[in-house]
Amino acid sequence: MTKPAVTGFFDEATNTISYVVADPATKKCAVIDSLLDYDCAAGRTHTGSADRLIDFVKQQGLSVEWIIDTHVHADHLTAAPYIKAQLGGTTGIGENIAEVQKVFGKIFNEGESFHTDGSQFDHLFKDGENYKVGEIEARAIYTPGHTPACMSHLIGDAVFVGDTIFMPDFGTARCDFPGGDAGTLYDSIQKLFALPDETRVFLCHDYKAPGRDHFHWETTIGEEKRANIHVKNGTSREAFIEMRKARDATLDMPKLILPSVQVNMRAGDMPPPEDNGVRYLKVPLNAL
Repeated sequence: MTKPAVTGFFDEATNTISYVVADPATKKCAVIDSLLDYDCAAGRTHTGSADRLIDFVKQQGLSVEWIIDTHVHADHLTAAPYIKAQLGGTTGIGENIAEVQKVFGKIFNEGESFHTDGSQFDHLFKDGENYKVGEIEARAIYTPGHTPACMSHLIGDAVFVGDTIFMPDFGTARCDFPGGDAGTLYDSIQKLFALPDETRVFLCHDYKAPGRDHFHWETTIGEEKRANIHVKNGTSREAFIEMRKARDATLDMPKLILPSVQVNMRAGDMPPPEDNGVRYLKVPLNAL
C-alpha cells in the first residue's frame, strides 16, 4: 500500500495534532484537522498555528487538494476557511454533519438563517467513498460514537481517526456529547480494527498518559488491538459500554466546547455580525 508523507503539528494548548498528508510523487496534499488559535478570556482568535502549517506547505512546494475535518471538534476551532484562502483546496467533512448542526443549532438557537444541511462545507464524504490525494488512493470510513458525524480517513497506509481512539495507553474517546453513544463507538473501532495490522494510525489528540514522558500521536492498528487499555482484542462490547459510561460521568466539558462547536459547525466561519458590526459567540446556560 502506498505510503504518504505525514507531518504532524502539535498544539500543546489544546493537545491537538493537525496533519499535512502528502503524495511525494505529485506534491499534492491534504490538510487534516487544522487549528485556529483562540484566547478564550479575551475572545480573540489568531493564526499562529495555521501559519506554521501554511509555511510548511509552501516550503515543501505542496499543492493543497483537500482540507478535511474528521468531525465537529469540541476542543479547538478549525482553521479550514483561513487555510483555503491562503492555499486553496476543497473543505470536507462527513455527510452526517447535518445531525450535529440540527442538535446544536437548537442549543444555540441559531434560527432559520443557519442551514442544517452541511452546505457550509465544499464536500460531504459518504461512508466508503473513495477519493485521491494526488495519486494515493483514499477512503472515508464512517466511525460515529464520539459524535454522530465522525469520519476516519484512510489515505494509503495511514488512517486518520480523529477522536475515535487515542494512544493505546490512553484509550478511547468520550461518548457523552449530544448524539454520542458508547456502543456505537465500540462498533466503529471494530471497523478500524479490520484494517491491516501494519496500518499507521494518526490521532487528533494526545494527553500524555500517566507515566509517559512525551507526547505521541502515531501508532498502528496492530498495537491498538494488542494494547489499548479500553478496547484491546478480547474486550466485550458490554464491558466497553460499562467502562465508557462510568468514565464519561467523571469528565468535565472541554474548556473550548462552546466556541468550538459554534464555529466548527459553520465550517470555520464565525457567526454573522450583529447590527453593531461585532460577531458574538453564545454561552447557553445549563444546556450541556
